[in-house]
Amino acid sequence: MKSIFISFEGIDGCGKTTQINLLAKHFAKQKKSFVKTEEPGGTEGANEIRKILLRENNFQWSVESETLLFMAARNDHVEKVIKPAIEDNKIVICDRFMDSTIVYQGMRSPQAKKLSLILFELIGIYPDITFLIDMDPEIALDRALNRVTDEDRFENYGINFQRQLRQSFLDIAKTHSDRIKIIDGNRSPQQVAAQINESIETLVK
Repeated sequence: MKSIFISFEGIDGCGKTTQINLLAKHFAKQKKSFVKTEEPGGTEGANEIRKILLRENNFQWSVESETLLFMAARNDHVEKVIKPAIEDNKIVICDRFMDSTIVYQGMRSPQAKKLSLILFELIGIYPDITFLIDMDPEIALDRALNRVTDEDRFENYGINFQRQLRQSFLDIAKTHSDRIKIIDGNRSPQQVAAQINESIETLVK
């Protein structure tokens, strides 16, 4: 089996985690070998950086410094998890990847966006397909704020920030329509999962 690198993107509370778990069950049922991972995270070092970056009370970094930290976590993640899985012909399912850095940091600083693009070229790993779960920002934010987690920094920026995030994701999807597939997340989880599975089967064929 040829490896496939799949990433999931979207605003906070859009249902990415639900879809990732459903896709993992789908692959397990088909007895396909896969790795489920996330960003920032996936390795011990990257998880330590995640703790620094996603706490609500952490405002000590400039956007550019924040971008460098995200990229450091990604580089460790790619070297230790993603590349080995691809070389072993496994499917990689990743909760967020490069598009999130471009959107979350890039829309707050043009310099951060340029920096993230330059560093991404050095890493040189691209998803084969990215599913952008698109949904109403108000519903998504309500979901996100009702989760029990201490990683609520970006959710607490409010609804206008989430609307801007959504538009930025849609813009980047338009630019990279060959890779990014927009999925309507305002439907039932089963309907969303069915569309994702169909897209992956087409990619495999």
